[in-house]
Amino acid sequence: MIETPPLVDQYCHGVLRTELGLGTFEAQLMRSAGPPAAGTTSFDTQTGFAVRRWCPPLLGLEPHATPARYLARRRELGAAETARLLLRGSGVAAYLVDTGVPGDLTGPKELALAGDAEAFESVRLELLAEQVADTSGTVGAFLANLAEAVHHAATGAVAFTCATAFTRGDTPAVDPEPPGPGAVRGAAGRWLARRPRGGAVRDPVLLAHLLWSAVASGRPLQLHTDEADPAALTGFVRATAGFGTRLVLLGGYPHHRRTAQLAAAFPHVYADTGAALGRTGARAAAVLAELLETAPFGKVLFSSGGRQLPELHAVGALVFREALGRVLGGWAAEGSWSWRDAERVAALVAAGNARRVYRLDRDETT
Repeated sequence: MIETPPLVDQYCHGVLRTELGLGTFEAQLMRSAGPPAAGTTSFDTQTGFAVRRWCPPLLGLEPHATPARYLARRRELGAAETARLLLRGSGVAAYLVDTGVPGDLTGPKELALAGDAEAFESVRLELLAEQVADTSGTVGAFLANLAEAVHHAATGAVAFTCATAFTRGDTPAVDPEPPGPGAVRGAAGRWLARRPRGGAVRDPVLLAHLLWSAVASGRPLQLHTDEADPAALTGFVRATAGFGTRLVLLGGYPHHRRTAQLAAAFPHVYADTGAALGRTGARAAAVLAELLETAPFGKVLFSSGGRQLPELHAVGALVFREALGRVLGGWAAEGSWSWRDAERVAALVAAGNARRVYRLDRDETT
């Protein structure tokens, strides 16, 4: 048995405060372009089966309780108590919370209270730009206020995150090099002119400016790849080498081996285990083993990727812990590793790497 310390969930969102009906719960359980196949539900997925395996015991039910029984128990307890039990049962000691997702979600302080844990903020760059635009009347004012906002955010948050720059297939949405001042002013002007008809940041020049502003802050920068090939990041990764800013690649499954290769090739790049483990459920150990084939063990960080449903936070943590034990414990049992080394690496991936990268411990300086 591999012992791990309390986890650091290095990327997640808040949870919904509201009570959920069956349809709403299933819609949040498995994001999909359409309804499930006839005669099935969203529980008929690896994620759904993982929820039924790990979450019912935390709510006082038997493992593998039926969806109807589980949701009835959830309604009986209420949203707040359900979240409290699930989060506290997950073994997470600290959350890094991306606060840039819309909806009636708990913030870092509420998540910390519900989970009896620490919580820190990761500031989403796109949302920060939108907030600055709301109070800036001109292009010049917007760019000046944006620089000040990034500086201010860096004093309170532990990281920045960007969700849109590298999630458009195999081609990067932004040029890897910093854009010039004229190009930035032009992009900002075009975006501000369009904002009354829709405010999302999509302009590649403005996205690049946001990314490089975060790099200049020195705070770690979390980059979403979703299901895109992380190879699209290579140009930006090379361009940022030597700046001292750590890049944490989020998502990447089913291209997680490519993420591991980037973490191995570049000293400032780190690989995230992510929501893929919860989504792959019973196959999570195989996915984690593939990530650990190439990535240096000091460069892999746990996260649940939990969002809206506390079940996803809990499943992400509990599936990760089991998968890590199966992988590292298996290597130790067959004699490839010592048990001491297995437990040391487990502690790094579970919490130690994240505490070092984000400097969560006050005396951490490297």
